[in-house]
Amino acid sequence: MSTIRVVWGTATGPTALAAYDAALAEAGVHNYNLISLSSVIPDGPAIEVTGTAPDLGPPGEALEVVQSSATVPPGERGAAGIGWARSEDGPGIFYEVDGTSEDAVRMEIREGLAAGRDLRDWEFVEENVSVESASDDAEYASAVVLATYGESHPVV
Repeated sequence: MSTIRVVWGTATGPTALAAYDAALAEAGVHNYNLISLSSVIPDGPAIEVTGTAPDLGPPGEALEVVQSSATVPPGERGAAGIGWARSEDGPGIFYEVDGTSEDAVRMEIREGLAAGRDLRDWEFVEENVSVESASDDAEYASAVVLATYGESHPVV
């Protein structure tokens, strides 16, 4: 059975994209072509909170993710987070948010998860939230939190 891993990173760089790429490197997913998924967790896979992804396959392959990212100019703060809730039977939902403060992001995630639970006829038994923030006075700063689904696979 595949594993969903929650990973994160924060970094700075001379440009917004450089900061984002460096944050992905901190999370261990910078060498993959990230494919964004909507936020439904399938029944079955374990969710591991790992911080940094292990080797998930060769560089350049595709990797499915649910992603939150915040990249800000010098002097500003950005926060990114993912929350998830699982049902008693296994399926669940992710909810991803970005903003300017960890507290605001955390609160919006919890509100979003509550709304998502209300839309589904499932008995939810678990809820978790992971939020990271970044700022720097001299460079762009980026925070990312991702849920990686399984391992990478060839793009072509």
